[in-house]
Amino acid sequence: MSNDKRRRIEGIAFLIAFGLTIPVANWMIGNVGTVCPPNGPCLLPVFPKVHDVALMAPSGVLMIGVALVLRDLVQRRLGVVYSASAVVLGAVLSSVYSPPSLVLASALAFLLSEFADMAVYTPLARRGLVSAVVASSAVGLVVDSIIFLWLAFGSLEFLAGQVVGKAWMVLLSIPFVMVLRRRDERLGLMPA
Repeated sequence: MSNDKRRRIEGIAFLIAFGLTIPVANWMIGNVGTVCPPNGPCLLPVFPKVHDVALMAPSGVLMIGVALVLRDLVQRRLGVVYSASAVVLGAVLSSVYSPPSLVLASALAFLLSEFADMAVYTPLARRGLVSAVVASSAVGLVVDSIIFLWLAFGSLEFLAGQVVGKAWMVLLSIPFVMVLRRRDERLGLMPA
C-alpha cells in the first residue's frame, strides 16, 4: 500500500473517531457517571480522594481528552480543514439527542479550543510529534474547559476536574502517539 493511500485511510479513521467524540461526550454528560444530580451533569472522579473528597468532572471529559489528541492526528494525516469540519459534524450529530444549550456550549468550546490547539500544534509538529501533541492538548483542554463549563453550566465549579480528567486521557494516549510516530518514520510517511 502506498504511503498516500495509508495516510488517507488512517486519516479518515481518525476523522470519524474525532467527529464522534463530541456527540458521545454530550451523551455521557447526561447518562454516565458515579453521581448524576438532577438538572446537572453526570460526574466521575478524576483523581483519588484527598481528605475524603474526590476531584470530580462531568463525564464527557474522557471523550474530549481523547478528541484533543485525535484532532492533532487528523491534521497530521489529512490537514487542517478536515479537523475543523469534524467539529461541525460532531455538533450536528450532538443536536440529535442533546439539549440545544449543551450542543451550543460544546460546539463553541470545542471549536475555539481546537483553534488554540491548532495554533500550538502546527508550528511544533515538524519538530516533534509527541511534544506538539502534549503542548497543544494542554492549551486546548484549558480553553475547552473554561468555555464549555461557563456556557453549559454558568459556573467554573468543575474546572480543576475538567483539566485533570482531560490531561489523564492525553497522557494515556502518548504511548499510541509515540508508536505511530516511530512507524511513520520507519515507513517514510510524511504529514499532510
